[in-house]
Amino acid sequence: MLAGVPSRAVVGEGLFVSGGFDLRDEPWIPVRLLTGGSVRLGFRGLFKRAHEIADLELAVPPAAAGLLRVLAAMAARIAHADDVRLDDVGVAQDIDDWHALRRQALKQGRFDPDAVDTYLDMVVPAGRFDLFDPLGRPFLQDPRLLAECVDAKGAPNPSGVNKLVLGRPTGVNGAVLFGHFTDTAPVAVPAAEAAWHLLAQLYFGPSGQCTPRRITAQRTGSGDAAPLRKSLSYFAWAPDLFTSLVLAVPGPQADADWEAADACPWEEELPAPLEPLGAMTWPGRLLTGRFRHAVLLVPSVDRRSVTDAYITWSTHEPAPAVRDPYQILDRRKDGAFQPREADGSRALWRDIDSLLLKDSQQGVQRPPCLEDLPKRLLPALRVRAYGFDQDGQQKDSVWFQSTTPPVLQWQEETDPQMAHHVSRCHRAAEDAASRLDFAAKVAWRIATNANADTSAQAKIRIDQRKPGPWASAALARYWPAAEREFWRLATPEQVASPVERPFVEAALAALDEAIGPVNRADLRVARARSRARAILSGLLPASTTV
Repeated sequence: MLAGVPSRAVVGEGLFVSGGFDLRDEPWIPVRLLTGGSVRLGFRGLFKRAHEIADLELAVPPAAAGLLRVLAAMAARIAHADDVRLDDVGVAQDIDDWHALRRQALKQGRFDPDAVDTYLDMVVPAGRFDLFDPLGRPFLQDPRLLAECVDAKGAPNPSGVNKLVLGRPTGVNGAVLFGHFTDTAPVAVPAAEAAWHLLAQLYFGPSGQCTPRRITAQRTGSGDAAPLRKSLSYFAWAPDLFTSLVLAVPGPQADADWEAADACPWEEELPAPLEPLGAMTWPGRLLTGRFRHAVLLVPSVDRRSVTDAYITWSTHEPAPAVRDPYQILDRRKDGAFQPREADGSRALWRDIDSLLLKDSQQGVQRPPCLEDLPKRLLPALRVRAYGFDQDGQQKDSVWFQSTTPPVLQWQEETDPQMAHHVSRCHRAAEDAASRLDFAAKVAWRIATNANADTSAQAKIRIDQRKPGPWASAALARYWPAAEREFWRLATPEQVASPVERPFVEAALAALDEAIGPVNRADLRVARARSRARAILSGLLPASTTV
């Protein structure tokens, strides 16, 4: 045994380093069981009991979005049928063969416990799943940072534990989102939660200035944004986690490198930061090999918490051009496609038609993971979305997660009538919102400008710098009501029904609430309200009135 290195001992179902925090068996992933109970599991317990698990319960949605990519990569190594794994490159050369293999793996109903143990204990080198591996390869971390993130005198220059934990302020002007913490009085974070934030940093971390890293004679302190920054992720969500994880394994990617060997970071040696990036292979590197940050956690003496952290850049090489399998792509004005950005004020139901319609519709490409789903599962499949509203650099606004009802049975290939009906409902809701925004601004202009012409034919010029409070107040009231109407209408029973009137009525009610009953007693306000209501009613056929 090496001096200073603790011996390995068998505890429970797996191996761990005494005093470490082995993610295979430590209870760090919160889940809800099908029975309704909540427990925490390690990787081993999660895969062995995936068929008993209803949902993940991570309190940090960005961490959940990253964790699902890690779990999908591992599921591809573990799930198999007739001794052929889902990541078999030979089978992947024919997409029909791969879909057949996936159907066979799903029919088994659970992950093979022996395959789980084989992957965790034998395929992956020892210590790679330990959050504080004393042998030098902690999970998803770079131990070289201890020597490379140093100040001008060569002393350690960590980033601080507050920099690791999303929502904690850093520096002088950091906003307090989820607690009162300062750089002068940092609070250690439990190891399990540190693992969540490690994932969130690697997938959603900022660009710009970071802790300098000295590899050559220069200390470089600037990096690129993480691969999922400011983005949304969509997953097919089944009643049990086993099915969700198998469906999360992305189909073979056309833009993957099929000649190079595929590997996840915990399966291979550390990359050289100054050398070209490795080939983008399927599925491991596609899901876990695009990080732009390097992280190293500093544990407490008892290895149960994290007291400090190093966070810096991992590479300055250009990011690989590869399609993320869980993102919607929107066509820009220049014709190129970009991932749909997360918006904390936009509810998931407003994206439903983009998940149901084929790529040819509306200049939108739906996530590849929602293509070619097994037909027998469609009636039970929902969509889980994780988003993080951020800017491209340092500002983090809000994170969120949401789950739809079972809507994937209405995809255009399976039920084109319902797919287009849902799209019609969404379009009517958006049209009413756009008209409400305009009408409320017109009303404010008429009500506050004594010289405004209030006749029905008069053109009202809106001052966009001073739009007034009614538009934002009306939209805040409109969207919850529109969501209720959307789900009421988005059913097969309503497929032939007109859909414009319910949204217009919801917009009219929101307008009245925003103006308020007291203001409406004023003659000028009453005229402004009447003009605004006429603008909204214009969305309805000429033969109907509100």
